[in-house]
Amino acid sequence: MNHKLIAPTPPLGWNSWDCYGAAVAEDEIRGNAEYMAAHLKGFGWSYITVDIQWYEPFANSSQYRPFVPLVMDEYSRLMPAENRFPSAAGGRGFKPLADYVHSLGLQFGIHIMRGIPRQAAHAATPIIGTAVTARDIAHTNSICPWNTDMYGVDASKEGAQSYYDSLFKLYAEWGVDLVKVDDIAASRLYDTHQPEITLISKAIERCGRPMVLSLSPGPAPVEYAEFFTEHANMWRVTDDFWDLWPLLLDMFDRCRKWQGVPHAGCWPDCDMLPLGHLGIRSVDGGGADRWTRFTRDEQLTMMSLWSIFRSPLIFGGELRDNDDWTLSLLTNREVLRMHRESHGAREALCQGDLIVWTAEHSDGTRYAAVFNVGENPLLLDLAIEQIGLTGITGGTELWSGAPAELKAGSLQATVPPHGVRLYRFF
Repeated sequence: MNHKLIAPTPPLGWNSWDCYGAAVAEDEIRGNAEYMAAHLKGFGWSYITVDIQWYEPFANSSQYRPFVPLVMDEYSRLMPAENRFPSAAGGRGFKPLADYVHSLGLQFGIHIMRGIPRQAAHAATPIIGTAVTARDIAHTNSICPWNTDMYGVDASKEGAQSYYDSLFKLYAEWGVDLVKVDDIAASRLYDTHQPEITLISKAIERCGRPMVLSLSPGPAPVEYAEFFTEHANMWRVTDDFWDLWPLLLDMFDRCRKWQGVPHAGCWPDCDMLPLGHLGIRSVDGGGADRWTRFTRDEQLTMMSLWSIFRSPLIFGGELRDNDDWTLSLLTNREVLRMHRESHGAREALCQGDLIVWTAEHSDGTRYAAVFNVGENPLLLDLAIEQIGLTGITGGTELWSGAPAELKAGSLQATVPPHGVRLYRFF
């Protein structure tokens, strides 16, 4: 897989999970795509992704209904539930919806679970183009601990690759641009499912359409970094991330472990941005219908860390309800330029409540994200040389647009609790 051609910069997009759980409907996908086209496309945002269980007709929240009938074609492949996605009627699948998203100048993504539907295995339905059935390739001891839809696929069985090839051929026909595969990067019961990742990676290569491969959930083991960079474009470094300060604080440790790994086509993923209007039909994350529980300073901290680390930026809230503040977080051109074009991000300092990340740009610009993870304001008087920067003559704080206060080689600022000052130096 030539990752650099598929995801040369970290993807920017929207995913339905944080606001709609497993229960998103077609009109909500279309509405969020229309908002992105109108307000975000010009800033580089492009992916619209339908998250889990689009094949479950009566999904109603983020809590899965176990062992229920799923919509499936005659070849063991899950299909969109037509009551939720009316344009899928007549076996058209997601092609009409993908075509609409493409007509807006955007890209279309779907979520799938690792494996083959249990109902296909129980019914021994065929795998297209082969003499084997779903029962022949199902690994019935390889299950997801939190969802009953699938059995794993036994990669050693004849027909295993053919099954995944048939899936991704179908997705290519639909016009899918990104596939988020779940229960695969890490597992509560098993190790990383490397054999199935390899099958999926090969199926994408064969399908004739470039697709971003995103692996969930985390934490993906950092010792497998080389494997992930060879087979995928994005992989989660955390379990589901929600709008709670302890989870955000923990992300500093996760980013430190993965520093140096992000590069063209290969992006360790800090998970979605739980911003704006969340929990409309999702009760995951410890809160129902709400606006993000992060304070504004915490929102800036999250956006700054994700951006300087170069995680994919996938917005989780209902876009159409964004206020001016939330929109401003997604449309800061200088922050997005850092996210898109910088390199060499590293943790330059971790001292008490002060954490500093730095990065560089090929034009000579340097960046510094100065975080205060403590509970009190931090009066900063930091020697620039202490974070490995020299020859600085000036700078700008990117969220406020204010000039950096530089005196005698020191950076001076007041950083609020749980807050950040994000600088571009020249």
